[in-house]
Amino acid sequence: RQRYWGEPIPIYYKNDIPYALSENELPLVLPEVDKYLPTEDGEPPLARANNWKYKNEFAYEHSTMPGWAGSSWYFLRYMDPKNAEQFVSKQQADYWNNVDLYIGGSEHATGHLLYVRFWTKALKDLGYINIEEPAQKLINQGMIQGRSNFVYRYNLKSRDGQTLNPIFVSRNIALQYHSSSENYVNELKELIQKRFPNNPEAGETVLKTQPHQFTAMNVDVNIVDNDILAIEKFKASREEFKNADFVLEDHKYICGHEVEKMSKSKFNVVSPDDICEKFGADTLRLYEMFLGPLEQSKPWNTNGITGVSGFLKKLWRLFYGSGSLVITEDAATKAELKVLHATIKKITEDIDRFSFNTSVSNFMICVNELTDLKCNKRSVLEPLLILISPYAPHITEELWSLLGHKDSIIFEKFPEFNPAFLIEDNFTYPISFNGKARFNLELPATMSVAEIEKIVLEHENSQKYLEGKAPKKVIIVPKKIVNIVI
Repeated sequence: RQRYWGEPIPIYYKNDIPYALSENELPLVLPEVDKYLPTEDGEPPLARANNWKYKNEFAYEHSTMPGWAGSSWYFLRYMDPKNAEQFVSKQQADYWNNVDLYIGGSEHATGHLLYVRFWTKALKDLGYINIEEPAQKLINQGMIQGRSNFVYRYNLKSRDGQTLNPIFVSRNIALQYHSSSENYVNELKELIQKRFPNNPEAGETVLKTQPHQFTAMNVDVNIVDNDILAIEKFKASREEFKNADFVLEDHKYICGHEVEKMSKSKFNVVSPDDICEKFGADTLRLYEMFLGPLEQSKPWNTNGITGVSGFLKKLWRLFYGSGSLVITEDAATKAELKVLHATIKKITEDIDRFSFNTSVSNFMICVNELTDLKCNKRSVLEPLLILISPYAPHITEELWSLLGHKDSIIFEKFPEFNPAFLIEDNFTYPISFNGKARFNLELPATMSVAEIEKIVLEHENSQKYLEGKAPKKVIIVPKKIVNIVI
């Protein structure tokens, strides 16, 4: 389908009148062609086939069906792919019903999903299937937008027709030229003077007589780092820029930027291969999820990927220290189990909501807290690896193997949340006097109101604020506050 631009239409022409193939002559098998391109006359690729005719006499239709024709019912064919009599049997269609979850891009919605719903409803009306909707749930994932960069070319016109080398002016100077530092103005005058060596007043004259117009030009984002242009790479990118001059700010050329659709014409396409080569595939996967909610369009900014890369390095250091494995078989503490099970709870909820960006945030919080606790317990870190494995499969598979497991981590059961580990043994009460917090007091979470009041009033800090007086009222909200009215 992809090579021929669509499925063949089972039509042949006899005396320029179209006839349909009979059902017992189907399917119409595609022929071999020398290349999958239109002919020199603009005919479709099928016109390249030699002697491809009905009964070796009548020409077939060379146009193919539109792309959505085949892609609108393929999910039904997957239910019964070897059926030679029907596209799907009623029995298989009733067993499988519709797709549980369909994820597609927002542009895909009108290019395909509009038709797959029509196709499904039509087949239902014709009595071939018993479902009206192709999917139970649909998610349109947002588009990854590119972060474009711009250079600003000074529109200097030659008076004698000579070809002038371009001048590129750094962003802030170009956008605020008249209020820029005198140093930048003088630098531009000197560059213009080079163009007119026989006219010592050229720089001054040109700046006075020509409007200060700058053309913003897209520049390849792969030669820009944090909006700073790699000047030599830029000069090498095109022959006309080889001898270009640059007006810099603080010895750097600062590019402009804007969020746009990723496009080759805007030079803002980021190669995933380059990202994988520099940071690794796990970092790329995590960063794509971390950019924002699944269904929203999100701007890509390579500069932000270092935070995710740092997280994976921190995860590795939980297992390795000074070049060797530091995992112990010691029993986990209550604090460590609380961190683990709070993360299990959050990640399980995130997956159910398809909230993958918050999953990455929760992993970062978990790893930071376990690092602070100096946790290196197998009973905590192994479940954590399983949690992270769908998001970062490579590093988790490697660590799983280094922990001594022979089978892949993908066969492990997903950790289950145990709410018992989140129950607090103690609660830290803010102790207030007349509504103003004065000190904190940690008490057992199961303590009764009467016990709390007795301990609080007997505390030395309370005695200081009471000054020997009896309180008018003591307000206690268990696991919330204690307020003493005096």
